[in-house]
Amino acid sequence: MICKNDIANLKSDILEKVGQKIIVKGSLGRSKAFEKEATIEKAYPNIFVVKYEENNRNVTYSYTDVLTRTVEVEVFDGDSYSPLIPPSVNLKKKKFTET
Repeated sequence: MICKNDIANLKSDILEKVGQKIIVKGSLGRSKAFEKEATIEKAYPNIFVVKYEENNRNVTYSYTDVLTRTVEVEVFDGDSYSPLIPPSVNLKKKKFTET
């Protein structure tokens, strides 16, 4: 579940990274995916804007797109790319058994 704090933290992280190079990864459906280099252009209350390098096009994403992993964003830190949010950890749920 996504909390308001998660969105607020992501907004501040993206706001700090305006102007930085990123890699955006996502799905196009039917086992088709994309991975493109971009730059974070602007951050607004509900969305952020990235500019793709290859076709000089602006695209907007919502913060929930990142939190729900509809798109994955990796940020360039000067040496390598690292995920904006850490990979999810699958926790095994215990089965409830009646005794």
